[in-house]
Amino acid sequence: MLLKRLVLVFALVLVSSPALKAEAGTSIEGLYGNVPGKRFQYDGKTVDVVEFLSFYCGHCYHFERAIPVIKGNFPKRIRWKVFPIYWGKGSPKPGEAYLIAEEAGRGEQMKKAIFDAFFIGRKDIGDVAVLESIAAKAGLGFDFSFKLRSGEKAKAASDALNMARVYGVNATPTLIIAGNIMTTPDMFNGDIDAFRDNTIRIIKSILKR
Repeated sequence: MLLKRLVLVFALVLVSSPALKAEAGTSIEGLYGNVPGKRFQYDGKTVDVVEFLSFYCGHCYHFERAIPVIKGNFPKRIRWKVFPIYWGKGSPKPGEAYLIAEEAGRGEQMKKAIFDAFFIGRKDIGDVAVLESIAAKAGLGFDFSFKLRSGEKAKAASDALNMARVYGVNATPTLIIAGNIMTTPDMFNGDIDAFRDNTIRIIKSILKR
């Protein structure tokens, strides 16, 4: 039931107007695949971008620096939504921490702090105490700790992983653009700069439609 609700939330993120263009045509440039069974959705004004990421993923960490560049090319023309997921032996706790922080309006700060703690500080971001320390520096206190320790976002983190499976996501980061356009760094042998430029190219061509 919760997965169905998350699917609905995901759909609402992607659909902001009844005046949708039904399908992506050949005018969309760049390298990408189409998500089977999902429709191209663009209201003629704003492009929705959904990012599936893992806090244990090096490509995701490096892609963080590219996101402001992408957003800067399209001021007020794109909406960016993050779904944190985890693979293998990774812990769901970093994703839960991000979701709690996002709800409190500190999502971006927490996302950067978790990545830095893992890739620069070499800390165990699956450790609740470590996440609490990171959150404190982001201005989050007792309420954050209570929600993280009580598992308030545990189901949401699990459902995000299920959502990734529904959309056929098997690598991170993966972007779903305008409802059914999927692109990943794997298409560029892990070259994040090429992935960034490709994302800009896709979005630009959609906005020209």
